[in-house]
This record gives sequence, C-alpha cells and structure tokens, in this order.
Amino acid sequence: MSPTLLLIGVLAYFGLLLVLARRVSQGSGAEAFYVGGRKSPWPVVAFGMVGTSLSGVTFISVPGGVAANGFGYLQVTFGYVVGYVAIAFVLLPHYHRLGLASIYELLGERLGPAARRLGSAYFVLSRTVGATARLYLVVQVLHTLVLGPLGLPFAVGAAVVLAMILLYTVEGGVKALVWTDTLQTAGMLTGLVVCTALLWRADALAQLDAAGLTRVWVGDPLSRDFSAKALLAGAFITIAMTGLDQEMMQKSLSVAKLRDAQKNLLLLAGLLVVVIAAFLLLGGLLTLFARGHGLAANGDALFPAVVMQHLPAWVQAVFVLALVSALLPSADGALTALTASTCLDLLRIPREDVMTRRRVHLGFTALFLALVLGFKALDSASMIFLILKLAGYTYGPLLGLFAFALFTPRRLPATALVAVCMAAPLLCAALDFGQPWRGYQIGLELLLLNGLLTWAGLWLAARRENIA
Repeated sequence: MSPTLLLIGVLAYFGLLLVLARRVSQGSGAEAFYVGGRKSPWPVVAFGMVGTSLSGVTFISVPGGVAANGFGYLQVTFGYVVGYVAIAFVLLPHYHRLGLASIYELLGERLGPAARRLGSAYFVLSRTVGATARLYLVVQVLHTLVLGPLGLPFAVGAAVVLAMILLYTVEGGVKALVWTDTLQTAGMLTGLVVCTALLWRADALAQLDAAGLTRVWVGDPLSRDFSAKALLAGAFITIAMTGLDQEMMQKSLSVAKLRDAQKNLLLLAGLLVVVIAAFLLLGGLLTLFARGHGLAANGDALFPAVVMQHLPAWVQAVFVLALVSALLPSADGALTALTASTCLDLLRIPREDVMTRRRVHLGFTALFLALVLGFKALDSASMIFLILKLAGYTYGPLLGLFAFALFTPRRLPATALVAVCMAAPLLCAALDFGQPWRGYQIGLELLLLNGLLTWAGLWLAARRENIA
C-alpha cells in the first residue's frame, strides 16, 4: 500500500483518539486527571490495560523471538498470573484504604518523605527508560514502513507521534486514557487476529511442533531460561512493574470499589495469558512462512517484513494501525503517570495547580523525544528482553522498599535509605557482569535478587538505628 495512504490512515486514527479523549474528559478537573474521578468501569479498565501491559514491544518482539526461544515466553507469562493475584489481594487493599492518588504516598506514610521521593524517583527513571525504549521500537518500524519512503526524517516522525499523544493526554489524563486505551487495545487485537487468520494452515500445529518451535519448558537449572526461574521472575516482574508502578496502578485506582478493582486485575491476568499465547502462535506462523519463502528477516524485523512484503495491501493497513494501537497505551500512560508522580511526590504541588502540571507534562514529552533519538543508536535484536533486563536494575529497589514498608515498617535515616537503594543495583551489576558461579547465569531473577538485597540492607540499617 502507498506510504501516503498509510500516513493518512495513521493521522485519521490520531484524530479519532483526540476527539474521543476530548469528549470523555470535557469539564474534568484535577481528580479526573490523576485518578479518573474514581468512576471508571472495571471491565473497561481491564480490557484497556491489556494494551498498556503489552505495548508495541510485545506486538513486534514476542512473535519475532519465537524462532530463537520457541514458546518459552509462556513460562514468564504464567508467572505474571501469580503476580497479579498478589497485587489484587496484598497491594490493592492498602492503596484503596488510603485513597491514594500516587502509590508512593504509602512509602511516605510508612517510612517518611525521603522514601516517598526516592520511590517516585526510581519510578520516574524506570518508566522513562522503559517507555522510550518501547516508543523507539515502534517509531522505528513506522519510519521504515511509512515515513522513510516519504522522505521524512526519523526525528520528525518521533516528534509528530509525541505531539499527538501530548494533545489527547494533557487535559484528560487518566479519565481520557481509560477510554482511548480501550480503543487502542481493540485495534491491536484486530491486527493480531487478522494476521494469524491469514497465515493459518490446517497442519500448522504439527509443523510448529516438528520445527521445534512449541518448546515451553527449560529443565536446565544453570540456564538463564530455567522454568522455575522464569516463573518466579514473571511473578515479581508483575508485582514490581505493575503493582509498584504508578502508570499501571493509576487505572486500578480510578475504579471506585476495591472488589471491582480486584476483578479488573484478575480479568487482566487471564486476558494476558490468552493474548500472549496468541502472539506466540503468530510468531510460529511467521517463522514457518519466512523459512518457506527464504526470508532472511528475524527478531524484531520478522513481523513487519512478512506483512509488508508478502501480504495484501489492506492487511498492511491493518498492521500499521494495529502497530500504532500497540504503541500508544504504554506511551500515553507513561506520560500521564510520570507527570502525576513528579507533581505529587517530587514537587509536592497541590492537585489543582494546573499550570505546573502542564509544564511537567510538556517537559516529559521533550525528554521522551530526546531519549527516543538516543535509542536510535542502539542495536538490539529483541527489545523486550533488553527492557526486562533494565527493569531488574530499576524496579529492584522499589520492590525492596515496598516490601520493607509493608512488612518491616521501621524508621531509618534518609541517608541510610538512599545509600542502600543505590548500593543494591550496583552490587547486582557486579554479580551480573562477573564470572558465572559454577556455570550459573543470572537471568530475569535479577529483579528478585535486587529487591532482596535492598530489603536486607534496609533491615540491617534500621536494626543498627534501633540498637543505637
């Protein structure tokens, strides 16, 4: 399909999102921006959070990783379910009981203002890096398929995407996101279903099995992908990257009743298993197709190459719109959550200070653009594993901080708290990049190790304080 027509379709889609956001957020105030007025319907929140949880990285990287890893990502996905159950019944009751707008207020209540600011700072670092890595991947694909052939530079494409996201989030915030994310999730899943249906063949499952692409479990305890490690890592990745993440929790906080918010998370867990399994199946079909047609593309390049080179023009349009739909929920949610956490936790401004909130929102948009341009110099075959690796370093201290606040609420000096939360990731880096111990390699369990070291350091510092 003509790149010009594809660009018109993308801009029309942005226009639809802007109209929807303006309609649902008309007349909204600060409470709507930060927590959606606490009136969001939980089934709508759950469906929209599928898109936020998966993002464009899942859309591209999960299918592209099947050739190398089979269906091994399902190990991590089953761990996600355990993590969502823990969030629903351990963390959510605390958040709802306190009526929080920012989840890092809990750290302030239990451990003091330094803990609240530190938790928010780690979130800002984590989400900024993760969101811009995801954003870069999808903008890069859009540039290759649409903008590049029209002679538009990569920087222009990234700036236009971020400007459109800014337009529909700067006023409506969470209230707008609940509904726009629902539309975007529907668009992403439409692309998944259409592409899978076109590539499906009667003997597909048998061919996938014969090609060794259906492997799920890894029995070698020394492997980075050992099943027990993957399940445990999946659970704690979810607890940290959802339960301790302002972006993900702000939508659950927008649901009025605790019971409904818990239903939202449990439904989300079930939907994610089904959707990720479908993406893995699509990845297997794409791999078989590429091998059968002599395509050299692999990794993140596989899905776009098959669609744009071998499938009908109308499918290419569906793919591009689905890709945009996969991009937006993580980027728009990140901008809103980063604005909320910075304003409420770091700057401590009143919720009604609209002008400062707008400036912060615009500032993060500019920072996103700068980081996306920086990521262009990074070459990674599969961004999803890079993002999960980075999360092990940045979300680990958050995991330790919240565990200490909830289960060992002892006061300790701000200097000790900061020192421990900075030392733990450095120690993890030394272990990660050092020589394997008796052949053991650190994988995604890095997050759990980082959290344990943070908690242990906080416990020792608090114990010394109490003894003294």
